[in-house]
Amino acid sequence: MNSGRIKTWTWIHKWSSLVCTIFMLLLCLTGLPLIFHHEIGHLLGTEVEAPELPAGQAGRRASLDDVLEAAKALYPERVVQFVSQEEDSDKVWFVTLTPTPAPTDDFKSVAVDARTGQVLAQPKVDEGFMWVMLKLHVDLFAGLAGKLFLGFMGLLLLVAIVSGVVLYSPFMRKLEFGTVRRERRPRLKWLDLHNLLGIVTLVWAFTVGATGMINTWADLVIKYWQHDQLSHILQPYQGQPLVPAAERASVQRSLDLALQSSPGNKLSFIAFPGTVFSSPHHNTVFLRGDTPMTSKLLQPVLVDAKTNQITASPHLPWYLTALLVSQPLHFGDYGGMPMQIIWALLDIATIIVLGSGLYLWLKRGNPAHAHHKAKAAPDAAPQPAGATPQASTST
Repeated sequence: MNSGRIKTWTWIHKWSSLVCTIFMLLLCLTGLPLIFHHEIGHLLGTEVEAPELPAGQAGRRASLDDVLEAAKALYPERVVQFVSQEEDSDKVWFVTLTPTPAPTDDFKSVAVDARTGQVLAQPKVDEGFMWVMLKLHVDLFAGLAGKLFLGFMGLLLLVAIVSGVVLYSPFMRKLEFGTVRRERRPRLKWLDLHNLLGIVTLVWAFTVGATGMINTWADLVIKYWQHDQLSHILQPYQGQPLVPAAERASVQRSLDLALQSSPGNKLSFIAFPGTVFSSPHHNTVFLRGDTPMTSKLLQPVLVDAKTNQITASPHLPWYLTALLVSQPLHFGDYGGMPMQIIWALLDIATIIVLGSGLYLWLKRGNPAHAHHKAKAAPDAAPQPAGATPQASTST
């Protein structure tokens, strides 16, 4: 590679890295506890667990309609937006209630025993340490604007990774892979460590950075799906108002019909009329598969909220499938605890890459280091820009 091209790639690498480094460090630090959010929740006592029932009641199931009534009794002035169950347990229903069906941050969560219909807890999901970590990681407390900003930082991260790889080849021509020149001055040792960890975490950092960027587009992707596909399905309902709660049929029946239409699938969540994941006229039942991969993919079933007739069960387009696959991959949710540990170790390595890149850039402005660098030039390998070739957005 000629010197002109090296200078160009060095400039690209330096500035793409410097602009995104602080935000990538924030995302790495907040993403680390989020990898273990369930385990931390158990330690903090914020996870809701259903009590054991007597042996004779082991197969007992409460009607979903009764579950919703139990939750609404606590907040009669609110409406139900969603009801869901965790992937690994069907013993608890989580009911989300808001002042209106429209998207809002003002929501209450009620956990109801799926077997007895009794309220178990009212989880405070909008406060505490893990909520602060999540909000900083997802949108910097700035809503959609914050998500899109972090998405742009993710794009700069990918540019920094690619440019770092381009610069790595000429840098390593005079060194064996994995060399860290410990006997040299601190800046040169950190440069070797920076490049070594950067290249080792390359694939992971690119994967997590790319999936993190895709996740920031979730709101826009869902709106496009509604405009692109749901609008055609809902043409017969044009002009009809939101279905009043008093005129809605049994939600339990909606769920039963959806499950019958897709044998082998399980419930993920139900979105009620007027909410962001549904239409003004349907209970939209989102089903998931029972394998590690298909459990992350969703199959929507639109059930008319008045008549309980299935209107449609559209297959998700490629862009929504990409979004659904990227979310658990970003968090390391595919392989249980072993994968979580690997994700955490790689996240820590990336924090070191980011910190060392920032250190290298700051030391470049030190005249004393510049003098030492000039004296050591004859036996020093070519150096790429002292910035950060990798970072993580692992949430």
